[in-house]
Amino acid sequence: MTDEQMKFPIGKFAPPASYTNEDIRGWIEDLKTLPGKVRHAINGLNYQELDTPYRTGGWSLRQVIHHLADSHMNSITRFKLALTENNPTIKPYEEASWALLPDYRLPVEPSLKMLEGIHQRFVALLESFTENEWARTFVHPESGDSISLVRALAMYSWHGRHHLAHITETVKKFAVKA
Repeated sequence: MTDEQMKFPIGKFAPPASYTNEDIRGWIEDLKTLPGKVRHAINGLNYQELDTPYRTGGWSLRQVIHHLADSHMNSITRFKLALTENNPTIKPYEEASWALLPDYRLPVEPSLKMLEGIHQRFVALLESFTENEWARTFVHPESGDSISLVRALAMYSWHGRHHLAHITETVKKFAVKA
């Protein structure tokens, strides 16, 4: 796999033009199962292996796992803002800068636990949605676009699968070297 393929191992996110209840259930299932899949994917990796970048110039597996916890913590906040305010403007964050902060050098267990807790709560929230709640929106200030919660769900489903593929493809390289 080339570095460019490793950058987007499942392809770039393409917002759905339409969606079905089956799509929604599948995206929620992706979120429900992500923490366990991440934990399983890194099972047995040592500290040095977790510090391996998934591609040249990319984040280490450790940074990817910490990023998933931070990103999905922000996602549930964005959803709750959209549920409780009228088309709120969300706060973006500099994820590349966050990945350089000292907590990104910690063992991954705290972030795995965060991801498990966030996703348990996130899935419970999502499973309670009505059709009207899926249509609620938030504004992303960088694009100025109003983003529906159903579109955001599709994006976070993709986001989790995208980073899980970074991890699993890198772990495959360890197996080849062994």
